[in-house]
Amino acid sequence: MTAAISLETLSTHACFGGTQGYYRHASTACKASMRFGVFLPPQAAHGPVPVLYWLAGLTCTEETFTIKASAQQLAAELGIMLVTPDTSPRERLPGDDAAWDFGLAAGFYLDATQQPWARHYAMESYVTQELPALLAAHFPVKQDAAGAMQSVFGHSMGGHGALTLALRHPGLYRSVSAFAPIAAPMDCPWGQKAFTGYLGEDRAVWAQHDATRLVATQRFAGTVLVDQGTADKFLEGQLLSQRFIDACTAAGQPLDFQWREGYDHGYFFISTFMARHLRHHAAALGL
Repeated sequence: MTAAISLETLSTHACFGGTQGYYRHASTACKASMRFGVFLPPQAAHGPVPVLYWLAGLTCTEETFTIKASAQQLAAELGIMLVTPDTSPRERLPGDDAAWDFGLAAGFYLDATQQPWARHYAMESYVTQELPALLAAHFPVKQDAAGAMQSVFGHSMGGHGALTLALRHPGLYRSVSAFAPIAAPMDCPWGQKAFTGYLGEDRAVWAQHDATRLVATQRFAGTVLVDQGTADKFLEGQLLSQRFIDACTAAGQPLDFQWREGYDHGYFFISTFMARHLRHHAAALGL
């Protein structure tokens, strides 16, 4: 490890034998100060460990998962480092808080091409390139011949991010999973608003950030894991899970999709099935 990239420690907290920390740095990709969380399991005191990125949903921050998901105890047992980036740059722009589903806390894990968002909203580059380099410089990230041993999962907007980044960057992640992802953003109000604002009007560009479209030509090497609650109020209008299921079937993409009867969109649902996802990623990461 080197310390070439500057990092500010905001706080650290003993947690299940490891450490939950929160950090800040000046991001080159986003041209803004960015925050993220890292849970270091106790095994990290003795050597490098694999990394699992959590991409959170609309309105969330780098703290949401660490407080609500009930993930650290099992991650400590398995020896997984949990990394939680913020959901958008916090550099203020005109109209960035006019709606809760666009702008602040709604970066959609893509690189914006439209102004004024293009200057700061480069979440795809941040999550896939800059943040991994920062982690490698400051934390004990396990590597092998193929590079960093890392996987990704997320919720809602972050589920969209996990699926699309895994499909768009073959070989970058050993495994991918999602809770209640925005599975066909081109066809729902959340996605249409975000794509129009960040990417413009060209639907061919939109399709490059839509998991249902991407899986037809850019399949993931392993099994995609998804859990979705049947009582989720966003299921029909925003998440459109069945379209992704159908697309995976048509493309021959291995998919472990489970409908969870009576569960809604929130973190009670996520924490209930967190162990299934952590064990899925642990197996792919060789733990």
